[in-house]
This record gives sequence, C-alpha cells and structure tokens, in this order.
Amino acid sequence: MTIHVLLVEDDELLVKRIINHFTGTEFRIENDATGADALAIVQSRANNPDAISLAVVDIVLPKRDGLHLAKELNTLTDIGVIMLSSRDSQADRIAGLAQGADDYICKPVDLLELELRMRALYKRLKSNNNHDESEEFIEYADFKLHPDNRTLITAAGVESRLTEAEHKVLICLISNAGKATSREKISEEIGQPDWSPNDRTVDVLIGRLRKKLNDEKDQKRIVTVRGKGYMLSI
Repeated sequence: MTIHVLLVEDDELLVKRIINHFTGTEFRIENDATGADALAIVQSRANNPDAISLAVVDIVLPKRDGLHLAKELNTLTDIGVIMLSSRDSQADRIAGLAQGADDYICKPVDLLELELRMRALYKRLKSNNNHDESEEFIEYADFKLHPDNRTLITAAGVESRLTEAEHKVLICLISNAGKATSREKISEEIGQPDWSPNDRTVDVLIGRLRKKLNDEKDQKRIVTVRGKGYMLSI
C-alpha cells in the first residue's frame, strides 16, 4: 500500500529532511514548492491509484497564501490537510482550523510527530470512507449529520462537509444538548487539552459551525451561555 502525500513547502532543507524520513515507509512524498499547482494536482488524480490522500501545507508560501490553499483543499477535495506554522502557534492554529485544516504542527518540525499525526489522520479518513454510506444520519432539530463522512444537511437542504474538529465539536454539543458545555470540555474533545481563557480555537470552530448551520440571530441553534460556554438549544 502506498499513501500519496503532497508536501507544499518551499524550504528545500526541510523538504529533504521529510522525504528522507519517509523513505522506506508506505508514505510517498511529493513536493510542490509554491502551492501554485497543488489543487490541480489533487483534483487531476482523484479516484486514481496514485490519488493524493494527505496534504502538508506551509502557511507561508512564496506564491500562494497557505491558508487560502487549505480552504480550497478542504472545500473542493476530500483529502486530509495538515498545516505547518512558523509564526505564533496559537494564532496560526486558529487561522488554520478556521480555514478547514484537520491538524497543525509548529516549526521546527519534529519528524516523528509529523509521521504520527499523518498516520492518525489517514486512519480516520480511511475509517470514514470504509463505512457503509447507507448508515442513518444523526437527526437533531432541523438538521442532520452523517456520523462517518461528516456531512451536515440543514433544513433548507444545504449540504456541507465538516472538518474533523468541527464534527467533534458538534457531536459534543449534541451529546450535551440543552445544557451548557464549557470551552475547556470542548477543547478536550478536539484533542487540545491545554485550553486557556485566551485560547480562541473553540470560538472560531463554533463560528464556523454557526455559519454552516445557517444560525439566525433571532433563533440561534448554538447559544452562548455567558461564563459557562456553549449550548445546543433543544
């Protein structure tokens, strides 16, 4: 089995380190130094034996905005996206998640950590794809959510794909519907146990969910409970 990974990174030394690390493993690393052709590469090889499964994208690229590229890949493809950040870790994590990245790693890159995160993300994606697509949706109020492929459908019939983090947040809120769930608890659910009051990651994810749920100001589905967190209304 070969897992094709597109590395969008212009640091030649880092690219060589990553390629050397994964030589001899099931991961085959291909590099696009600028990101200019990344989307075209992924789309042109979809459903082929050499289809791209994961993309590792640097936020700072010479000819592309890495965050915008992550958003394109999330919206227009089904691959997993891991962001590389070299600036403030919290700010970049929030920005990456807001654009739809599934995970992030701060530079300098620990190659073993990168490998473990790639394996974990690929395992989740493969598990989702292997489930029976006829499985029933989770229905709540005026929307429904597919538990495996993370597809959200609103009452108006608008369909959107949730990122892994968005999906975990929504499942957490559904499980605790009608009562406030703290930001700390939600942060734990998305794999970020070291939450602090200054961390806006959860708030950003809630904002993205509200947009996808088409929450109206006069009848919000996700309610902010001051001093306690967020609640999914019954």
